[in-house]
Amino acid sequence: MPGSTIYQKGSALVQLKRVGIFRNQLFKFSEPFITQQAQALTHFEPVYIGRKLLGRAPEGARYLSLDRSQGTVARGHQTVNALTRYPGEYVRLLRDGPVDIIHAHFGVDAVYALPLARRLGVPLVTTFHGFDATTNRKGLLTSGSPAWYHYLLFRKQLARGGDVFLCVSSYIRERVLALGFPEERTFVHYTGIDSALIPPRLPVGGTKKIVHVARLVEKKGTRYLILAFKELLREMPDCELEIIGEGPLEKELKDLVDSLTLNGKVNFLGSLPHETVLTRLTGASVLALPSVQAATGDMEGLGMVLLEAAAMGIPLVGTHHGGIPEVIVHGETGFLVEEKSVTNLKKYLLELVADDDTNVRMGLNAKVMIQNRFEMNCQSKTLERIYESVLKDAS
Repeated sequence: MPGSTIYQKGSALVQLKRVGIFRNQLFKFSEPFITQQAQALTHFEPVYIGRKLLGRAPEGARYLSLDRSQGTVARGHQTVNALTRYPGEYVRLLRDGPVDIIHAHFGVDAVYALPLARRLGVPLVTTFHGFDATTNRKGLLTSGSPAWYHYLLFRKQLARGGDVFLCVSSYIRERVLALGFPEERTFVHYTGIDSALIPPRLPVGGTKKIVHVARLVEKKGTRYLILAFKELLREMPDCELEIIGEGPLEKELKDLVDSLTLNGKVNFLGSLPHETVLTRLTGASVLALPSVQAATGDMEGLGMVLLEAAAMGIPLVGTHHGGIPEVIVHGETGFLVEEKSVTNLKKYLLELVADDDTNVRMGLNAKVMIQNRFEMNCQSKTLERIYESVLKDAS
């Protein structure tokens, strides 16, 4: 098999197939879940493939990008690919180390991976994460992104030509099916989380702190969290709200905090490295993700930060929105409220910061749920079985 790699494992030789992990923008700060999933594979060697590097590759990982050459040559390759989806330079880069299968993350990227998979004669697996299944036609057309235009133009081609379509939640699967993807080849597959890499939460009973980790965009509902927090302070004045992330609404949200005289109580920490985010989370009394449907239709696929907080034993508050109810079981692992419901958001946040017994009980329930449903080791084995099945069907 041309894409296989032979490894020495003890006294045995182990043959690994290669999977090309495809993302136009590789190693984005906000997407550690892609590399975490790939690095957890045991029977496939990941080879990261993309148009542009936006971050650092995992140590020892193999990656191929169109910007590895210098200056105008690299820009030329990237521009041609972005505008035409032409995969020729990828094919050249993979000549000495071919892959057996390609796994594209996000439907937008998969329409670029499809011509490459066809040229290489290998199967294509696509994972839909959220916006790629929920953003409406107008949102795609007004995005200003050539990749989003291509997604709209070639989505039906992807539905016909892709081999398997994975969805990060049952809700996203429903949306993907509504877009016309084949039911018999579209499945729910949770990305998973490695609980062993998640630090434990700090003891309950210290500073009461609500943590919100999100890109500051309409979908994340940060505005409604700030308004609910203002009301909560009337009954719990020693509480704090910590917002981790940045985005186009940052100034507007900071102005709102100023207008509500919440300076010193609401702290904007900006975008932080993933390890630092986890450290900050350990001191949280509750993780809040009150997401709402954006004007473009964009909705949450699942919300990886929910899994990370739950794995620490931190209770959750979120909305009846997208895939969030697949993690937050109302009254067991946290609480769910309707979108934009400031009153109920305040009510349930207050219950979790004021009642330590309820907080600990729900946090432990959340931790057990992660171990039972979302553990990375189990999810990665399932993913490798999917790869093997696709390869068998393609042979």
